Amino acid sequence: MSLRMAPCYDDKLPASDVVVDNDRIAYLRDHLAAVLDALAAGVNLRGYFVWSLLDNFEWAQGYSRRFGIVYVDFRTLKRTPKASYHWLAEVIKSQTRRN
Repeated sequence: MSLRMAPCYDDKLPASDVVVDNDRIAYLRDHLAAVLDALAAGVNLRGYFVWSLLDNFEWAQGYSRRFGIVYVDFRTLKRTPKASYHWLAEVIKSQTRRN
């Protein structure tokens, strides 16, 4: 079994170039905690996928809502990692491999 989750928010890129997306971090934290609970309960869970790496066009939301952990300026296509990107990178770095 694998899971793919898709929280969407109205992220804005401030002048500081740091998108603080604490709601997305909380969402990811809570879902990763559920993944750990499922593993502890014996669920054969092989992966967890964040949807999406980049902000993109979404059929139901268009460009109005953002799904990615990397902010995309749709006018210039500049990409800026969000706070959730950095948070998730640290979580991944702190993990040990399971067989």
